Amino acid sequence: MTEATFREEICRFGRSLFERGLTPGSSGNISLRLDDGGWLVTPTNASLGFLDPGRIARLDAQGQLVSGDPPTKEIPLHAALYETRAGARAIVHLHSSHAVAITMLPEIDPKAVLPPMTPYYLMRAGQTALVPYFRPGDPAVAEAIKGLAGRYSSVLLANHGPVVAGESLEAAVFATEELEESAKLYLLLRGLNPRYLSPEQVSDLVRVFGLTLPEHGEHNH
Repeated sequence: MTEATFREEICRFGRSLFERGLTPGSSGNISLRLDDGGWLVTPTNASLGFLDPGRIARLDAQGQLVSGDPPTKEIPLHAALYETRAGARAIVHLHSSHAVAITMLPEIDPKAVLPPMTPYYLMRAGQTALVPYFRPGDPAVAEAIKGLAGRYSSVLLANHGPVVAGESLEAAVFATEELEESAKLYLLLRGLNPRYLSPEQVSDLVRVFGLTLPEHGEHNH
């Protein structure tokens, strides 16, 4: 794809996410890594529903602004995920309601935020880590992400929202949507003693689809 096509793709997916209420107002941001090591990044204080492809920030490989509007203040967050997830080509960060909600629950396991409820949660998002609260734009969040050592493609920021990396923008968007729907399912089922996928069923998914899931202990949900 050309850079112009990538810019259009960011606008198209951003509008879709916004129109379905997955990130309100001017919240959320998207980045896409280019072949030369530079990035395209949505601007600061921009609504994902009303992006202008010509104003999307173009950064060089060192993260310096080359053209377009000033980028989101969440650059340290994106940079840390790209640094630790070698195959990542795009990152989506939203303020989606259900994913934010589960970050505030006391029983959440930071190493596996959600239990294995559905095959597509594991196939799209893998497992999800929870990192502690940092104010938006705090460079310290980068160290927390780096501490996960690239084991997770989907991360929840406490009291803030999901950050998901993918091999393409489409993959990152689909994984973010799957994470949000899984969080919604968890909240709907909370306290009802639901039947999750068994370890054998999870192992079957890993074998058949070649999934790479971080090692974790037993779920206590």
